[in-house]
Amino acid sequence: MNFFLETLTVFGLLVYYLLESLVFLIVPKRKKNVSGEIVLITGAGNGIGRLLSLKFASLGATVVLWDINQEGLKETSRLARENGAVRVHCYVCDCSKRQDVYRVADQVKKEVGDVSILINNAGVVTGKRFIDSPDSLVEKTMEVNIMAHFWTYKAFLPAMMASNHGHLVSIASSAGLTGVNRLSDYCASKFAAVGFAESIHLEMRDLRKTGVKTTIVCPYFINTGMFDGCRTKWPRLLPTLEPEYVAEKIITAIRRDQEILVLPRSLYFLFALKNILPVKGTVLVADYLGNLCVMDSFKGRAKNN
Repeated sequence: MNFFLETLTVFGLLVYYLLESLVFLIVPKRKKNVSGEIVLITGAGNGIGRLLSLKFASLGATVVLWDINQEGLKETSRLARENGAVRVHCYVCDCSKRQDVYRVADQVKKEVGDVSILINNAGVVTGKRFIDSPDSLVEKTMEVNIMAHFWTYKAFLPAMMASNHGHLVSIASSAGLTGVNRLSDYCASKFAAVGFAESIHLEMRDLRKTGVKTTIVCPYFINTGMFDGCRTKWPRLLPTLEPEYVAEKIITAIRRDQEILVLPRSLYFLFALKNILPVKGTVLVADYLGNLCVMDSFKGRAKNN
């Protein structure tokens, strides 16, 4: 195909895809059935991971719970069974350790079966200025927030590709789309998570594995305790999100095969603006939105949580 025809084709498809997106804003896609799917959720011992576990359980899915916190796993398992889960499987796994991920993944495949929906949700945050961040905490941030994604994909993606059926979900962050003061290692890990997930999406398309779906989730601060102490500058524009609301939106996005979910919706406009403004303009907007001071009162989740 020559340059003119291919360019014309691309423009035509762009118009079609834009119109398609507008239609789906008015008439949402039908939600797929997840009953019987094997859903593995990392960081399932509390927060969003726990809520996603309960929601998938209530939809008839087999839920596989991973966390380093055994007590948290037990509580999530108990709640999942109360929500109608037929099959709940708990595994203590340190997602920061590659060999631990591979070992527990082999257990899951033998005892439960091939995972068909993988949700990388486990995450940690340092919350210090870069120069004050201990090397050990920086390494832990990268190991949990991004390297664990590599190892879980290595473990479970081959079976999805073989059957051309599956769903890869990355719980990233809005901090994976823009820098935030005092979150250098966290932003780096979340930028990496977004880039990794996008690349795998393209690989699946190139390999014609159209049945393997991907969803990237980029929320603003969620009221789970992970970012305790942080205060949004303009709550009406960028509210601190409630966990129940976020979990429901994630479930809906997965069931509709939505490629990316950004919360709140105002961030779609702000990130589009970031890509067209000069650097000084983006810094000005970041300061206005509170990106330079939002972490000033950061406390984080208490250790016993």
